[in-house]
Amino acid sequence: MSKQPPSPATPAKGFQLSSLLSLNTLLIFLPIALIARAAGWGDIAVFVLSSLAIIPLASLIGHSTEALAAKLGPTIGGLLNVTLGNAAELIITIFALSKGLNDLVKASIVGSILGNLLLVLGTSFLIGGLRHGVQQFNRRNASTNSTLVILSFLALAIPSAFDHALLGAEGGAGRELFFSEGIALVLIVLYGLSVLFSLRTPKDAPLIEIEKSVEEAAHEVHASSMSTPVALGLLAFSTIGIVFMSEALVSTVEAVGISLGLSEFFIGIIIVPLIGNVAEHFVAIQVAFKNRMDLSVNISLGSSLQIALFVAPVLVFISLLFPQKLVLVFSSYELLALGAAAVVAALVSLDGESNWMEGVQLLAVYVIFGLAFFLLPAVAGAVH
Repeated sequence: MSKQPPSPATPAKGFQLSSLLSLNTLLIFLPIALIARAAGWGDIAVFVLSSLAIIPLASLIGHSTEALAAKLGPTIGGLLNVTLGNAAELIITIFALSKGLNDLVKASIVGSILGNLLLVLGTSFLIGGLRHGVQQFNRRNASTNSTLVILSFLALAIPSAFDHALLGAEGGAGRELFFSEGIALVLIVLYGLSVLFSLRTPKDAPLIEIEKSVEEAAHEVHASSMSTPVALGLLAFSTIGIVFMSEALVSTVEAVGISLGLSEFFIGIIIVPLIGNVAEHFVAIQVAFKNRMDLSVNISLGSSLQIALFVAPVLVFISLLFPQKLVLVFSSYELLALGAAAVVAALVSLDGESNWMEGVQLLAVYVIFGLAFFLLPAVAGAVH
């Protein structure tokens, strides 16, 4: 992985520290959210407070994971970062599955991929470009990861293409579920083989580049010298906190949607991914501000791959524990957004260069889809 010379500017450090401090101050909302739920302050208050509390808790998971990763070495530590990088969102979606909010879960999967490919990558290009002009990153790695993102989109789109024919056959619901389980198994095997390939062939392996990016970003943005027991304790605390806050958030989604006039689809595709991934988004943007575009691009693309190849298929099998099963069948609107995001992100990564105007273009696509999803009637966004 080629390395960009670090920017000599000190404001980057101040920017990072102020961002981290602002995230940590949000921890005050954890006890307030618990009080609000116990005292019956109302669904909107509980939803907002639990959302604010999840943001620093997700950041703490990142801090503790990075500290543990530093003790375990670059490869195993990177794998730990990759595995736990989406822990907050995974916990939120598991609670949504338990409540039967499958459309919310699928919208969240799509929204996470869109957020990484359009919002985070676009903001990184914009912030980095305004400060440094034209920035460069490893074209080969970005191209490989972009190709994997497009392949992941195709894997998620195939069940939707065959769904109508499967449901029309005898035992259609069983066929539909079995097909989704088969696709999920293939994706998990592909993810596992990528991990194995990274361990056996570290040089130029796509996943190992993502691992290196996450680990280097950890040291660039908020390297920690905490001991292993402290890191484990912090990881346990933040995970338990997210469990309580996720349960509170999911239990109020439907009521909040009705009160604010927001569809479950919009909450799933825009709001939930932002809540679960804010801390990770900060990392990608901050390293772009420091002119470390290899790290920023790999984190954005790598996070999308983790959602598509790991989180989505794992959720399919977790849903077997609940009455309503999750099938990888998405609405035409979700597929359109996924396909557009994958293609646009791949195109802007092909030349190995970025500038603020490309960032504006990616953000414009995200805003357009966000507006469309906001205005989309609830019944249109659901998959029947």
